[in-house]
Amino acid sequence: MSDWPEGRPGDNGGRYGRGSASAQPESARVMRQVRRGQTPPPGPGAPPYGAGVPQQPTYVDGGGHGGYDSGYNTGQVYGSPGGQGPAGPGPGGPGRPAPNWGRRIKWTAITVATVLVVTFVGTYFWADSKLNRDVDLSKVIDRPDAGEGTNYLIVGSDSRAGMTDAEKKELHTGSAEGKRTDSMMILHTGDNGSTLVSLPRDSDVEIPTYKGSESGKTYQGTGRHVKLNAAYAEDGPELLVRTVEYNTGLRIDHYVEIGFGGFANIVDAVGGVTIDIPQDIKDTKSGADFKKGEQTLNGEEALAFVRTRYALAGSDLDRTKNQQKFLSALASQVATPSTVLNPFKLYPTMGAGLDSLVVDKDMGLFDLASMFWAMKGVSGGDGTSMNMPIAGNTSNGNLQWDSAKVKTLVDELKNDEKVTVSGN
Repeated sequence: MSDWPEGRPGDNGGRYGRGSASAQPESARVMRQVRRGQTPPPGPGAPPYGAGVPQQPTYVDGGGHGGYDSGYNTGQVYGSPGGQGPAGPGPGGPGRPAPNWGRRIKWTAITVATVLVVTFVGTYFWADSKLNRDVDLSKVIDRPDAGEGTNYLIVGSDSRAGMTDAEKKELHTGSAEGKRTDSMMILHTGDNGSTLVSLPRDSDVEIPTYKGSESGKTYQGTGRHVKLNAAYAEDGPELLVRTVEYNTGLRIDHYVEIGFGGFANIVDAVGGVTIDIPQDIKDTKSGADFKKGEQTLNGEEALAFVRTRYALAGSDLDRTKNQQKFLSALASQVATPSTVLNPFKLYPTMGAGLDSLVVDKDMGLFDLASMFWAMKGVSGGDGTSMNMPIAGNTSNGNLQWDSAKVKTLVDELKNDEKVTVSGN
């Protein structure tokens, strides 16, 4: 006897899993097969296919063979070849194109070149605008004929313009009014190397006929002899150039001047200058206090070194040698890769130098660079440094040039020949 309750009304023992009252087991049921292929037309009153209902896959038999393919049987998922995701390369399928390294290198090179050109052009115009072109050599009259090569008159003045009282005290410059020349050199550049000739400021020279730089008035020469630095004090750079040309016969092509403060600023901007000091030096007037040997001088120390003369046996002649030595070392320091390729050092150095330089109206940046490069060559042995040949002292105590040697020296410089004359 079965304990199962009677089937529900209407089951008639035919509902699977509903507790049939029949003692016979239910026969296995066969699932209806859905044919894959053409969808039968909708019946009367049914909405047309696609009206808000997406098309469903159809089947042919229970094995799933026919129209629908999920893609798993071939590894192709979501319509991507090879089963590697959207647009992924599959075996035998097209892959992502290789990077065009040639094109990338080309455009990188163009970009870098453009940046360098823009930086160079911008730096050039910035630097060119900072040059103080205050000296007009067209005011110089009765000039000698030009020779081969280029001649620069480099002047270190004792100008204290722009310096505070504290800076004057620190640099031991004093507070004298006006400007005087503290050092003067002729730098000749040409095909036979460079020659740097110091003109001692106590040199005995004749003041020639000249035209006043401000008044335009012509002052006739009277044969008056003075120390060379007096020409600058009397009528500035133009008369100094006129006096040098008259007493040497050598035409000056460019004029470059730097004052005390500017000189110290350049040395500090470049990070100091290393130089071998030949002897112990102590001079209370210039502030120099050095021991013999190699050392790096800052701006204050460098200015004291190039101004010292009372502590030197040869006085002004020994001082000019120290000035040549230091200026050549400074030029070498400025021209090193550690300065030129370091913008954090290059731009402060250029700014300090260009702000403090006074040049002639025809002076360009390339002329200035050529001058520094020539001075670097002198310090490196590719040139000659010397004092103007001296014969002795005049009756008034000035230094008398050796006229025969000076004539030979000037002729060799004019013809851009190798210098054979030696100075003191």
